[in-house]
Amino acid sequence: MKAKILVSRSVFPEVIARLDEHFEVDYQGEDVPLPPAQLAARLAGKQGALTMISDRVDATTLAGAPDLKAVCNVAVGYNNLDLEALTRAGVMATNTPGVLDDTTADIVWALIMSSARHVVAADKWVRAGQWKGWKFHDNWLGNDVHHATLGILGMGRIGQAVARRAAGFEMRVIYHNRSRLSEADEKSCKAQWVDKEALLRQADFLVLMLPYSAANHHAIGKGELALMKPSAHLINVARGGIVDDQALIEALQQNQIAGAGLDVFENEPALDKRFFELDNVVLTPHIGSSSRATRLGMAMLAADNLIAALSGQRPPNLLNPEAINA
Repeated sequence: MKAKILVSRSVFPEVIARLDEHFEVDYQGEDVPLPPAQLAARLAGKQGALTMISDRVDATTLAGAPDLKAVCNVAVGYNNLDLEALTRAGVMATNTPGVLDDTTADIVWALIMSSARHVVAADKWVRAGQWKGWKFHDNWLGNDVHHATLGILGMGRIGQAVARRAAGFEMRVIYHNRSRLSEADEKSCKAQWVDKEALLRQADFLVLMLPYSAANHHAIGKGELALMKPSAHLINVARGGIVDDQALIEALQQNQIAGAGLDVFENEPALDKRFFELDNVVLTPHIGSSSRATRLGMAMLAADNLIAALSGQRPPNLLNPEAINA
């Protein structure tokens, strides 16, 4: 008899076909999150679940799902999962690291270039019919990326992928991380460790690659923004909540920094509407990993984790090994 699983949101047909080979699949085929009560109700009687970052799984969610053995998240981040509650319930939790590193690093550079050279605002201006002729010194002057200083806060796999791309622009790369990289990794990235204050003061482009946690909430706020150069640009593709959006909006309104490129926001998708009034910010809708190949790879890895977990094997990306013996 096949184990029963829930797939909480629309995924690629190839993923469902793979899961169908192993499980009885309850598939929520709409690309919208299940309300918490519905998610909890549909987990009842299930042994496993393939979830998204929009699915909050905590003690309340788990209360009516005593048969649950594994929750496999299609994301690197897992702040939507209450690991302590899952571990207490003996439920294995997994994520999908590694698959999206290069794709996410690519969009960092799209945001850097777009913010530095006013690409989005200039496009909007041209479409509005405001371009009346070429000008020399008043023609959307931006900031050079080449030879500038790239600062990275959070130097994990994606941060290192961002740093390696900077070589093509002959940039100086500095970073701050809770743990310093090995000498070999620093050499590979051509990156220099500095303290956080030095990072903020020296970076022309500050890229945030921190995981979200209570400790990282508003890691960039009013005080940190005040240390940045007036010519600096802030790039966030990590998680909303790492930046104090209100403080950032005020800094952009006052030209305290030159610009920002943001793929994530506090309270997304209900982001602060004052962002829409600013021409010095580029906004994208949390699409950092959004290429077909990468999203398919993430979902397939989550499926592999789920198949392993419910087959008596250790999932390759287990986050809470303590759950195995809980």
